[in-house]
Amino acid sequence: MTWGLTVPLTGVPLRDHRELVTELASLGYTDLWSAEVAGTDAFTPLVLASQWDDRLRLGTAVVPVHTRGPAALAMQAAALADLAPGRFVLGIGTSSETIVTGWNGIAFDEPYKRTRDVLRFLRTAFAGEKVDGAFDTFSVKRFRLEKAPDVPPKIMLAALRPGMLRLAAREADGAITNWLSADDVPRVREVLGDGVELAARIFVCVTEDAEQARAIGRFLIASYLTVPAYAAFHDWLGRGEVMGPMREAWAAGDRQAAMAAVPDEVVDDLVVHGSADQCRAAVHRYTTSGLDSPILALLPTGADLRDTARLLTP
Repeated sequence: MTWGLTVPLTGVPLRDHRELVTELASLGYTDLWSAEVAGTDAFTPLVLASQWDDRLRLGTAVVPVHTRGPAALAMQAAALADLAPGRFVLGIGTSSETIVTGWNGIAFDEPYKRTRDVLRFLRTAFAGEKVDGAFDTFSVKRFRLEKAPDVPPKIMLAALRPGMLRLAAREADGAITNWLSADDVPRVREVLGDGVELAARIFVCVTEDAEQARAIGRFLIASYLTVPAYAAFHDWLGRGEVMGPMREAWAAGDRQAAMAAVPDEVVDDLVVHGSADQCRAAVHRYTTSGLDSPILALLPTGADLRDTARLLTP
């Protein structure tokens, strides 16, 4: 069984993670996964963790495929694979138009094809071969890593819907998904198929104050699940109708009304909350439903999240 933690923890400076990271494997954690939105980049926390611990698997969940050139991405990933041979997993994904275009000024063109092309480029580059030619979404001229990784990293794809899940099953080493309930896992697993690793970031709010947890959850759900890719994902999962009022309010610019329109049952489905024991049991429901690798994302409640991580041992 794997049991992963998302780093860095909210409210904890990156430099202050060392003591916790050195404890995690002995507490039962197997993985550390980073994210990349508007905080730290995906690689730096894992570079540090690779020097603080030699047991944990390290993964990016995920690196956007548009915001780095293919060669730059290959070089960063190869460097981390060299620091943690056999322990690094490169998770890549489409990200969103807000991040790619709005924040980075890069066209958000053909995200499915770009992901496929970057995946194929990386496979060749990590094998130490020269890459020279045109893909559908970019061209590369005579690139070869100066030192290919001794152990090429596994590559997993961020995947929400059938097209990307099938691509992950065909050409990658697994799929990473997000914002789903334990009851949604079988539907995702059915498309991905057996024998392919399925990881998911699970939002965990350790508090027995249900209203506090739901307030935090409503804010996140309204912010994330109005993004087109996530909206389409939840349409596919069957939540389109119940999320309609939230989407309408968000589109009208009324953020408060959008949050208020998120039903309690949707928050309770998508955000694990309760005591540490209740949260641990809820995460285990994901694994019994077909998830291989839970990635806990701890939500801030005012407590030191390093202590919360210690409470949530598997």
